[in-house]
Amino acid sequence: MPSTHSAAVRPSRFNQFLAVVERVGNALPQPATLFACLAVAVLLLSAFFAARGTEVVNPATGEVVRSISLLNLEGFHRIVAQTLPNFINFPPLGVVIVCLLGIAVAEHAGLIGAVVRLLVLASPRSLVTPMVVFAGVMSNAGGDVGYVLLIPLSAAIFHTLGRHPLAGLAAAFCGVSGGFSANLLVSTIDVLLAGLSQSAAAIVSPGYVVTGLANYYFMAVSTAIIVLGGTWVTHRFVEPRLGEYRGEAKAEPLVPLSADEKRGLWCALGFLLLAAAAVLVGLLPEGGFLRDPQQTENPILRSYFVRHLVPFIFIAGVGFGLSYGIGAGTIRRDREVVKGMEKSMATLGSYLVLAFFASQFIAYFNWTNLGIITAIEGAALIQSLGLEDMPIPLMIALILFSAFINLFMGSASAKWALLAPIFVPMFMLVGFSPELVQAAYRVGDSCTNIITPLMSYFPLVLTFAQRYDKSAGIGTMIATMLPYSMAFLAFWTLLLVIWIALGWPVGINAPLYLSETIAQPTP
Repeated sequence: MPSTHSAAVRPSRFNQFLAVVERVGNALPQPATLFACLAVAVLLLSAFFAARGTEVVNPATGEVVRSISLLNLEGFHRIVAQTLPNFINFPPLGVVIVCLLGIAVAEHAGLIGAVVRLLVLASPRSLVTPMVVFAGVMSNAGGDVGYVLLIPLSAAIFHTLGRHPLAGLAAAFCGVSGGFSANLLVSTIDVLLAGLSQSAAAIVSPGYVVTGLANYYFMAVSTAIIVLGGTWVTHRFVEPRLGEYRGEAKAEPLVPLSADEKRGLWCALGFLLLAAAAVLVGLLPEGGFLRDPQQTENPILRSYFVRHLVPFIFIAGVGFGLSYGIGAGTIRRDREVVKGMEKSMATLGSYLVLAFFASQFIAYFNWTNLGIITAIEGAALIQSLGLEDMPIPLMIALILFSAFINLFMGSASAKWALLAPIFVPMFMLVGFSPELVQAAYRVGDSCTNIITPLMSYFPLVLTFAQRYDKSAGIGTMIATMLPYSMAFLAFWTLLLVIWIALGWPVGINAPLYLSETIAQPTP
């Protein structure tokens, strides 16, 4: 990205550091090529560590975890057989394609542009950044919708305001991904992590219950920390560094809405009310069509609407687009709907190439057990620190470890499935509650989401960035997001330290410490 700083102004040391990060990152091969190279590197490393007989013992299960070589006949057969499934089953691929097919109709009809202008014209400009970050944090309650919809929408809003679109993209990304665990609502991830923590706690104390509200108090307050921190970083570091946007992308003209556009928005609002009524009818009655009768314990998992949100996003995108387009006169034939979908798919070409190589690399990395071995060895290192009587240093160590491991293993639930049986019993035996351990893990796990290319949606966000800056690469994204990651890690860790010092419960019926009877191992 060309520098926008005046020659008479010397960049700060921190900006000089970020410039180095960006240059080094962008000097690497194209992202797709880089993932292909990383896949080859994993193959070589798997053979090296397997030849050395590298293995660890999972302390929770007693299972021996060995490094598996893929540079042999068995590995070759596995690579050949799984190449297509790796790509097809790449977690964000189906989400991105299906969601964007629906959203494309709304965009082609002109709804997205009208909404952007309406928001810009109706919102105080000083509140735009915190609103974007807050919307990103809250979008986590709806699964992955923030990545697909909010991030490009925020870039467009900033662009329309005359601000750098990558600053809007970064502000939304920091909320959606960097603030992944913070929320004012209970979401699916709360339930998933609580279930894993409860299973791990049963190793020490059978019958111990960890609920989806285990971290609610702490995560609700964390929402304010993420919004304030994300806003400050955007204004203090990101926008001054990006400077004035001089790219080729054209901003939505900031003119009042026409009568046709207003009529289209009223039609879209009518569709929203009908859709909301249908969802409530499906969710509220005991036998509602959106409720799963097989799920009787947890109200979140009981909802098909929450568990399978992607098809509903597609339906909403098509419904909003059609209602707006018919009302505004921008859609008159079915071919215009299909044309909008085709246009959207054409822009995904670079993402599909990137996703193919990324999916192979991530699959190879998982097959070799290198991530699991790294996690178990790191856990053993924390155990060896001898911090049992010092809760604050111990939790800081867990946060930093979680942040580091997140650079190599993207899924929060998959990592916790591995780490919970190690850390939860270990910390319970010295008196710390599973809820506190889970909260510390979630802080570290969220902070580095936005700087690791191994996060499954990182390639998609990079694709959105390249709409405004065709030269943007992995280095551009990491350098842009690194200030957020550093700030979140500092502010969020400080919040947990204060929380522990004050002795506040991290959630509903979730104390920081256990009673002595619970803390003892079960015979």
